[in-house]
Amino acid sequence: MQGEPANVAGRPERPRLARLSLLLRGEVKSLEEWSAQWDSRRILSHVGIIIVGAGLYGAAMGCWRDPMQALYTAIKFPLIILLTAAANAMLNAMLAPLLGLNIPFRQSFLAILMSFTIAGAILGSFAPLVAFVIWNSPPMTADLRQSAGPYAFILLTFVVIIAFAGITSNLRLLQLLRHLGGRKSVALCVLLAWLAGNLFFGTQLSWILRPFIGAPGLKVEFLRRDAFKGNFYETIFRTTVQVFTFD
Repeated sequence: MQGEPANVAGRPERPRLARLSLLLRGEVKSLEEWSAQWDSRRILSHVGIIIVGAGLYGAAMGCWRDPMQALYTAIKFPLIILLTAAANAMLNAMLAPLLGLNIPFRQSFLAILMSFTIAGAILGSFAPLVAFVIWNSPPMTADLRQSAGPYAFILLTFVVIIAFAGITSNLRLLQLLRHLGGRKSVALCVLLAWLAGNLFFGTQLSWILRPFIGAPGLKVEFLRRDAFKGNFYETIFRTTVQVFTFD
């Protein structure tokens, strides 16, 4: 009788659903073992979960505007997650030892990738709920006053679910960092530093890849013509100045 396939450590390899269950539950010992091993199949499965989960959620986001917008957002949403993880990999690997957590580049990258995988799985699980909300919402119209209420509700729903997925995944990441570093203060400092870098790059990337829902008065397109004009932080600064400037 043929036994179960073995992983690198010689232990039986769990089925994919079982590994995903361990990942979502935040089993620290399993996460530590996985982050210490460069397993190409496991990495591809994590990337696949991000693409499918975030893609389904992105499709649900864009379908209120147009089916083509749903396709575009399904591509852009997982793209933001994967590019953020890849672009900040070197920075995060350098920040960890500086803040007291001595882990190699590979382990820091895999730890962050696993946290994004958790977020992607959660977003994918909420995609049917978001699609149900949009299905039962009034269609987007050119009349901004008529669409203002549904738009605000749908946007708030998107933000709450994304925030829930982000908080949950980072709590799992914090548990892993605390286990690796031995001290909660070190783990918290490393997590906050990583979040700052991810937020800095992720927000600008989201700015470039906008829109995600779209507006009825604008053409449905993958990127706006002025996508690379200005940046997110400049716009926030300009808006803040306008709020506090009284003529």
